[in-house]
Amino acid sequence: MLYSFADYFTDPLLRASTLGSMLMGLCSALIGVIALVKRRALIGEALSHACYPGVVIGALIAANFAFFAEKIPLLTLLITSFITSFGALIFIEVLKRFLRVKDDAALCFCLASFFGLGVLLASRMQFSHPLWYQKAQVFLYGQAATLTDSHVILYAVLTLISLLFITLFFRTLLLTTFDRSYAFTRGLNVLAIDLLTFALITLAVVIGIRSVGLVLMSGMLISPAVAARQLTDNFKKLLFISAVIGVVSAYIGNLLSLEIPAYFNLSLSLPTGPLIMLVASFFAFSALLFAPKRGVVIRFFRMLSFKKRCHRENVLKDFCRQCNCCPLSYDAIRKRHHLSYFATFFLLSSLRWEGWVEKIEKRYQLTESGKQRSLRIIRLHRLWEVYLVDYLGQDDKQVHPFAEKMEHILTPELEEELTELLNDPKFDPHHKPIPAKQGSV
Repeated sequence: MLYSFADYFTDPLLRASTLGSMLMGLCSALIGVIALVKRRALIGEALSHACYPGVVIGALIAANFAFFAEKIPLLTLLITSFITSFGALIFIEVLKRFLRVKDDAALCFCLASFFGLGVLLASRMQFSHPLWYQKAQVFLYGQAATLTDSHVILYAVLTLISLLFITLFFRTLLLTTFDRSYAFTRGLNVLAIDLLTFALITLAVVIGIRSVGLVLMSGMLISPAVAARQLTDNFKKLLFISAVIGVVSAYIGNLLSLEIPAYFNLSLSLPTGPLIMLVASFFAFSALLFAPKRGVVIRFFRMLSFKKRCHRENVLKDFCRQCNCCPLSYDAIRKRHHLSYFATFFLLSSLRWEGWVEKIEKRYQLTESGKQRSLRIIRLHRLWEVYLVDYLGQDDKQVHPFAEKMEHILTPELEEELTELLNDPKFDPHHKPIPAKQGSV
């Protein structure tokens, strides 16, 4: 590595960029969770673009005062950006509540209108104040590498405001987010909480435009929250995990922007803001694929494993029911279930590994545990058929396919309930005996 871990927090050239980006990542990740659970994920896109006229107006204000001749004061731009973004938010609510415009249409209309206004002002400013125009464009795509210690202090104050709001109004926020009707009955001022929440979302957008830019800021709001949502259902844990992902994404983005050109000896420089966004997107995409409960890849393998288990259990059931637990040859098993040699080999290997089948003199037969397993599957199948016919009034000729599916997912607790509900039946609707818990057919 070109720099050590400590250098990113102590080096005068790196410290402000790293700390400022991490504060941005923390604030945007926390507020992004609120936007996500409120199902207002697209609000960040509209508000970030609505910042642009505020940036241009702030630059115009700075350009007309002599004592701002060296640089655009960040505070001025943040204030004007906050005003235009919050105005856009009010405009969206007016469109929705009073003019009956759909949510997505209101967001698109507001985004295009405010961003168009910003482009119009910027085109005029390009000729009247070209120097200020160039400086204002920094906020369009972000420039985290040029953050200073004064920016970090300002970001720290704004992030602290966000943290205090979430901490002090956590329970109220929880109620108004997940159960608004109950919040109304408790006498909570839901409208005021909504306004404060939207102001906080606006503040988070305004904080991030200097580092990642208004074009990418909506992604920084949502990406950490999306990644965290795949890992937990608890709101507190969701906030914590999202904050960690936001902070880590900001640090890794800063690191990669310096280390990649140095490692590959490249003459070009990589922008920090887009790299931060790419890292956050990588975390979100990885969580969508590999999260333990919701990940697409994990769910695919879980489904595949369940299908294989169902297949094995169906073979066991057929082995016991049709063959009276007699030994069968390899070819006989293959032909009975219409399998290839390759599939039959893996099926029998799996059954032997589970301890349900054993091989004796080139023939396969059920072990004692295999017999008990197959009898239990038959028992669950026939119990479910009795339930479907006796309690749901299904035709006894149509219940078999449903029972074939349910027999693999009935738990011991449900088996007990079914047994008690059906008064421990001895025969299924087809007059076949139902195995006892530790009995035989």
